[in-house]
Amino acid sequence: MDLTSAVHTLTESANTLFILIGAIMVLAMHAGFAFLEVGTVRHKNQVNALVKIMTDFGVSAVLYFFVGYYIAYGSHFMVGAAELTANNGYELVKFFFLMTFAAAIPAIVSGGIAERAKFYPMLIASGLIVAFVYPFFEGMIWNGNYGFQAWLENQFGAAFHDFAGSVVVHAVGGWIALAAVLLLGARKGRYRNGRVVAFAPSNIPFLALGAWILTVGWFGFNVMSAQTLDGISGLVAVNSLMAMVGGVLVAMLVGRKDPGFIHNGPLAGLVAVCAGSDLMHPVGALITGGIAGAIFVYMFEWAQDKIERLDDVLGVWPLHGVCGVWGAIAAGIFGQEALGGLGGVSLMSQIIGAVAGVVVAFVGGLIVYGIVNAISGLRLTEEEEFNGADVSIHRIGATSVE
Repeated sequence: MDLTSAVHTLTESANTLFILIGAIMVLAMHAGFAFLEVGTVRHKNQVNALVKIMTDFGVSAVLYFFVGYYIAYGSHFMVGAAELTANNGYELVKFFFLMTFAAAIPAIVSGGIAERAKFYPMLIASGLIVAFVYPFFEGMIWNGNYGFQAWLENQFGAAFHDFAGSVVVHAVGGWIALAAVLLLGARKGRYRNGRVVAFAPSNIPFLALGAWILTVGWFGFNVMSAQTLDGISGLVAVNSLMAMVGGVLVAMLVGRKDPGFIHNGPLAGLVAVCAGSDLMHPVGALITGGIAGAIFVYMFEWAQDKIERLDDVLGVWPLHGVCGVWGAIAAGIFGQEALGGLGGVSLMSQIIGAVAGVVVAFVGGLIVYGIVNAISGLRLTEEEEFNGADVSIHRIGATSVE
């Protein structure tokens, strides 16, 4: 083996390992989704929260492998194993990495529809979302499908920039969740005489654990979105850090030291910085994360108080949907060279791209959940909801009573 060939082999191996580590870190984030939901829902729904995240992941992996990945990237794996192992199996591991992103969509939705949704109808809807709705927009943005990105570049001088998925993953997940939540309606007893009734989280330590797992894994989500070792950037890591702490501090201040808001603050900041984490100056990332923390607190309280049907248990619409849109816009602002960014981004393209993501997600969510609702219904009966999803669906509670 000559020197050039040896270097090429080493580079391929390093890239495969790099993106594999990223895939494992994002895979671990799904444990964060699970525990964040377990800690937030009432005790009688904790088992259901855990089971939903696990089974949604399984269905997502299968349908993204056979359908979604092909729709997004035009590639499939129906060839011999010898061909699949080319370049140290890099394409396979790249699929693994992107599949963990796709599986985040039903994990996001799960937090919004918690405590009153049927099991199998929601699982089927999750599969349809990951197979068709999500990869349609993913391919449009990250693979240049349908000429949308080329049109933006022609019109405004730059394509829509979403480095790690503020819109492609988070906003899409949040706006799909909004459609599902509105179709489901509020939990029984959540509103009385037009006023919201507080349902306290069942376990703040579990909620905090989920937030910490998500936060740590997010550095794989963002940094490893480079997908090759030569694309790695310390700027992405530090921008993620600054946005995270900005979200924490602002959520602490405007959320009046509420532990739920404080532990969702870093997630809001990280959602927002995904799009422009490779472009912004760290100060811009800090401001982006801080604004996202405020957006989450204010929008969560507004939605719960003003819209009775919008009983979004974990606040996934403001956290992922609204903060994701803000992240795209922030990339168009703080990514500009005049504000210390690297440039090469258009604010108008960012706005149009974000709106496109919202439309695809919300309309797609309404279609999928609307069809499933018409065929089988989405919601538990009043008695099943009163007894809790753990006993009604899984025939077991979170803790045994002797």
